[in-house]
Amino acid sequence: MDNRDICRHAVDFIRGKTTAQPKIGVVLGSGLSDFCGELQDVTEIPFVSIPNFPRATVEGHTGAFLFGTYRGIPVVVLNGRLHYYEGYAQQTITLPTRVFSSLGVQTVILTNAAGGINESFTPGTLMLLTDHINFSGSNPLIGENLGEYGPRFPDMSDVYSRTLREALLARLEREELSVRQGIYMMYSGPSFETPAEIRMFRMLGADAVGMSTVPEAIVANHCGMNVLGISCITNMAAGILPQKLSQEEVIETAARVKPTFLRVLSSAIETADAACKKE
Repeated sequence: MDNRDICRHAVDFIRGKTTAQPKIGVVLGSGLSDFCGELQDVTEIPFVSIPNFPRATVEGHTGAFLFGTYRGIPVVVLNGRLHYYEGYAQQTITLPTRVFSSLGVQTVILTNAAGGINESFTPGTLMLLTDHINFSGSNPLIGENLGEYGPRFPDMSDVYSRTLREALLARLEREELSVRQGIYMMYSGPSFETPAEIRMFRMLGADAVGMSTVPEAIVANHCGMNVLGISCITNMAAGILPQKLSQEEVIETAARVKPTFLRVLSSAIETADAACKKE
C-alpha cells in the first residue's frame, strides 16, 4: 500500500470515529504534550488503531490524533510526532500532515524542542520560526508528486506565514509575552550535534537546531496550509556551554517553561482562528 492509499484510508477511518472538522492543527514536540490536558470534548485516535498507519516509537511521543476544543475553538492535536531518525522515510513521517490537509485543516501550528545556537538565547526562550534550513539530507516531496495536494515545485518563500506571525507578535506584545524570532535548522539525529557542526550551523545563519518540524512544514506548505512554528529552546547546543547534552534536560526545561509555552500556544491558536474566520 503506498502513502496515498494509507492517507486516504486513515482519513476514512478517522471520519468513521468523529465528525469534527477543525480548521487548526497543532503538532506537539518533545516535552510539550501537557497541552493535551487543556482540551475539552476529546476524541482520541491512536496511530496504532489506524490500519497500516506508522507507529511512533520515541518515548514521550504517544502517537495519536486528538480531536477536541480549546477555549471553544475546534482543533486537532498531534500528540507525538513521527521522526526521520526512527527509520521512516520523510514521505512517511509527514502522513499526519497530509491527513490534516485532507480533513480540512487550514493552519498548522508546529512546535518543537530545540537547541539554541544563537548565543543571546537561554534555555526556556520561545522562538517563532521565520524560516528554516533543511540539513536532513532528504525532502518529503521526493518521488511522485501528489498532485491532489499541491504542485511539483512549490514556492518556499513564505513557509512560516509572515501575516500570521506578525498578527501573533502584535497579540503577544499586548499580552506582555516575550518571544524571539529566528531560523530553525533540521539535523537528522538521533545523535546530538557536535560542537564543530554547531559552529558551522551558526555560520549558515541558524538560530536553533532540532530533529523535526521541517518535513512537516514543507508538506503543509505543499498542501496550501498556513504554518506557524514555535520552538522551545530547551538547551544550548553542543559546545556553547561546558556541559554534555541529554534528553533529560530537554524534558526538564520544557516542564519549567510550560506556563509560558501554554500562553503563547493559546495566543497562536486564537490568532489562527481569527484568520480562518476572515477567509
